Parts: sequence; C-alpha cells; structure tokens
Amino acid sequence: MATRMRWMRFRPQEAALIAITAVWGSTFLLVHWAMEHADPWFFVGIRFLVAGLISVAIFWRSLRGMRWRDIGAGAAIGVMIYLGYGLQTLGLQTIDSSTSAFITAMYVPLVPLAQWAVFRKRPPTMAFVGAGLAFVGLMLIAGPDAFALTLGTGEIATMISTLPIAAEIILISVFAGKVDLGRITIVQLLTAGLLGLLTMPVAGEAVPEFSWVWVGAAVGLGAASCLIQLTMNWAQKSVSPTRATIIYAGEPVWAGVIGRIAGERLPATALIGGGLVVLGILASELKLVRRKSRAVEEQPSERGR
Repeated sequence: MATRMRWMRFRPQEAALIAITAVWGSTFLLVHWAMEHADPWFFVGIRFLVAGLISVAIFWRSLRGMRWRDIGAGAAIGVMIYLGYGLQTLGLQTIDSSTSAFITAMYVPLVPLAQWAVFRKRPPTMAFVGAGLAFVGLMLIAGPDAFALTLGTGEIATMISTLPIAAEIILISVFAGKVDLGRITIVQLLTAGLLGLLTMPVAGEAVPEFSWVWVGAAVGLGAASCLIQLTMNWAQKSVSPTRATIIYAGEPVWAGVIGRIAGERLPATALIGGGLVVLGILASELKLVRRKSRAVEEQPSERGR
C-alpha cells in the first residue's frame, strides 16, 4: 500500500474560525491595558455579562423554548469560560499580552488527546503532526524562560487556564447539534459573567473607580466574546475539536503581531515559532490517502487474461 497526501479545502466554518482567532488574538492587549484600571474577576464578570446581554438582544425569541438540556450544556461551557478567561485575566496583571497568548496556547497538544478519550475516536495522523508543529512553535515563541522552574504567579495562573480552555473546546463539540445555538450562547455567557462577579468578594475585590479604559474594554471585549462564542458554537458542529484547536493555535501569532505594533518586541526565535504555528495549521489540512500498489491494482487484469 502506498501513501500520498492531498490538500483539503477550507470550509466556511473553518474560515470563520480563522477569522475569530484573529479577533481573539487581539483581545489580549486590551485585557492587559484594562488590568491597570480594574481587578480581574470584576472585569471578567462585566465583560461576559455585556456579551450575554448582547446575545439576549440577538436571540431573545429563542428564550421561549428554553430546555433544561440547553441550560445544563450552557452552564457547563460557561463554567469553563469563567475559569479559563478568569485565570488568564488574572495572569495578565503581571505578564505582557504576547507571553500570555503563547502560554495559553499550550492547550493545543491537550485537545487531540482529550478528543481521543472523550469520543473514543483517534484523530487523523496529520492532526497530531499539525498539533506537534504548533506546540513546538509556541515553545520557540515563549523562549527559554518557558522551561524555567521558577515561574511567577501570572505564568502559573495562565498555564492552569489551559485546562478549562481545552475542556471548553471539547464540551462545545459534545453538545454541538444537540442544543439550540442561541440558547446555549446566552446561557454560557451569562453563566461566565455571573460567576466572575460572585468571585469578587472571595478574591477580595471591590468595584473599581470609573475609567473609560475598563468600560470601553469591557464593552468592546463583550461584543467580541459574543461573536467568538457564537461562531465556535456554530462552526464546531462540523469541525472536530482537534481541527478547531489547530486553527485556534494561530491566536498567539495574531497576539504577537498586535503586541509588536503596540511596542512589544519578539526575538527571531519567536518569529520562527510563529512560522511553525502557521505550518502546523497547514499540515493539519493535509489528508493522508492510502492507495493500492500497482502490482495489486494489476492483479484483476491479469486474472482476466
């Protein structure tokens, strides 16, 4: 048996995921700026409440037929959003946006294994190749400090955030096609927002002084979060968790570009790492196709002689 490779075309769902990945990557810098004027759990709460209210305005008709299945699925995903974004925002108090994005993307190699465990279906070989290339690229971007044992609070919080982020991607695929798109989007965003505000007294946070920086960031990121979660819920009905994750791996590349424009400088190894991430995305688009050898193909004709 011989093996050849061929390119698979990007579908509209995958193109949409690439687009929101660019949006997602640009949010790190805004959050980093907002952390100079507000505490993390307050900001996460306001951000996702705004996102939830926007989704209510869009899908208010869907609320009439709300089912317990929609509530349960939305709440489960909302908890993962709350933990993932909350810990990520907590980390952004002490580390820059580019570093946060690159550490966050450590979830990339976790999702193929989690998909295998949850769905009992082995992802395609090229999905593992793509995830591996993306992960190596992310490590190059993060630099040698990523392997140091003396990590700060911000780095540790961001690393832990990768677990619920990976779980969110898996859960969205688990529930995709089984629940209403509008209802689950509303529930998950409001759940994340309410949990963020409820965490404030536990974390010793208070409502910050008014600032157009955190207000503008919360409203802008709320709209972006609504768009991101709505697109993920829609696209992952037909895009596997592993394939979606490899696309999401382009997020730190966008964050690095935005960070560089804002004055953050990345070394040459980071640029090489960014190239590997892109290569990983392209590699995941390759499909291995097995074909019979010529000798085997000729057997039927020989028999007919």
